[in-house]
Amino acid sequence: MQGAEIKSTRELLGLTQVQFAQLLGVHPITVSKWERDVSPPTPYQNALFLQFQLAARNKEITETLAGVLISMGVIVALALLLKHLTK
Repeated sequence: MQGAEIKSTRELLGLTQVQFAQLLGVHPITVSKWERDVSPPTPYQNALFLQFQLAARNKEITETLAGVLISMGVIVALALLLKHLTK
């Protein structure tokens, strides 16, 4: 996994480099080196990143869906209110 993908995944999860490092049991400088493509993560860490990517995508999809549903609810409520007011 490339450094840009690692950084993007970390940011989608809303984690700082320090938090991400704690989660993986490494030093924050190690996370910085991964993100800058200075040193590569181990195959085990790459496997963990793939799982984190899935979690980040699911979080993003859930938040987007929640926003759409809330917007739809507001629109439906306004339509019902307007319908009621025009009677």
